[in-house]
Amino acid sequence: MLSDKLKNGSVLLYGVTPPKLGTSDEKVEGIAARLKTRVPKELVDGFVIYDLQDESSRNSNDRIFEFFDTIAPEVYHQNYLSEYEAVIYKVANKHTPDEFAKFIQSVNSPVVLVGSSSSKEKVKFSLKDAYKIKNELAPNLTMGGICIPERHTAKGDENFRVARKSIDGCEFFITQAVYDLESAKKFIDDYAKMEVEKKKIIFTLTPCGSAKMLNFMKWLGIYVGKEIEKTLLSSENMLETSVNLNIEMFKFLQIYSKNKGISIGVNVESISKRKVEIEASVELLKKIRENLK
Repeated sequence: MLSDKLKNGSVLLYGVTPPKLGTSDEKVEGIAARLKTRVPKELVDGFVIYDLQDESSRNSNDRIFEFFDTIAPEVYHQNYLSEYEAVIYKVANKHTPDEFAKFIQSVNSPVVLVGSSSSKEKVKFSLKDAYKIKNELAPNLTMGGICIPERHTAKGDENFRVARKSIDGCEFFITQAVYDLESAKKFIDDYAKMEVEKKKIIFTLTPCGSAKMLNFMKWLGIYVGKEIEKTLLSSENMLETSVNLNIEMFKFLQIYSKNKGISIGVNVESISKRKVEIEASVELLKKIRENLK
């Protein structure tokens, strides 16, 4: 079962965003069918189905791509992708305590609970509150958390955040997209030194095929290392170069983390909705599958 793989052994996931809220059932069925054709069950251990939140409060610059509300991730999974196992994301601050309690008692898949995107945002229902309700109402449900390695470079406390979330009940962690190997390495170094039970760290990898997408990734808060950015922007084929860079980062992190006593997994996603970048993410997924140990 996916819940076991999230805690023990290797795990390979594919991240997807549900269709826009209000999309006709026929179109949603078509989107799901294309996804299942691209990513057959034997290629992945499960999907990661995201719950989006508007991150404008975290960034004063104009958003490069329009934000839109989506179908609830648990609904998308249950109604269109139920033959696959999945990790369901849920943004706590989008719900009242009663709404969240209803969700956590009805969901049968592992969950990742997400806090607000910015400390400036007014919080009506905190992540800490969500953890408490989850542990009271669904103590046996597998729960994961968010890990942001580049935040460790800036603040030096991501290892402590992960340890605290583990105490709150998180049994695995999924990072945001990694485009700075040094930050990931530094986080692994400091997490490995802690005298706590180590949880699986699932690194998210994503291709990038244009300068516009690169800027959007940075707007989302993904730190892109200077050398990686230079390599991508000077490349004749940015998309192909980004796939190769992601493979090399994965190979390094797999060996490095193992040597530090940290178990890792991989979550591949396509932030872009362009067909060519989605297909590149599937190609990346296949290559990761070939090398995942």
